[in-house]
Amino acid sequence: MKMLSIIVRPEMVSSVTVALHGIGVTGMTVTDVRGQGIQKGTRTFYRGVEYKTDFVQKSKIETVISDSLYEKAIEAVIESARTGQIGDGKIFVTEVLDAIRIRTGERGDPSLHS
Repeated sequence: MKMLSIIVRPEMVSSVTVALHGIGVTGMTVTDVRGQGIQKGTRTFYRGVEYKTDFVQKSKIETVISDSLYEKAIEAVIESARTGQIGDGKIFVTEVLDAIRIRTGERGDPSLHS
């Protein structure tokens, strides 16, 4: 099993989650986050005054998937989130040793599906 931590533009969350649902990924957690990468913040103007923001608003989608869905999930995320511009985001992949459904005690891949 793998955990995908997907950092994307907030406006891309819907398209990424639809793409993941389309390949059979059923569970995920979405949080609003702020971060800094190549962009190093943004500059905006309000009433003629320039403001610098050190961190950019992003959304983080976390999901644990079976190894069999790994390549499809990576492709689905890239296809649905890519704009070709700086700030499209990143995917971080972590090995998951086990997953346990509290209600039933199921472990491993069976615990990931409804």
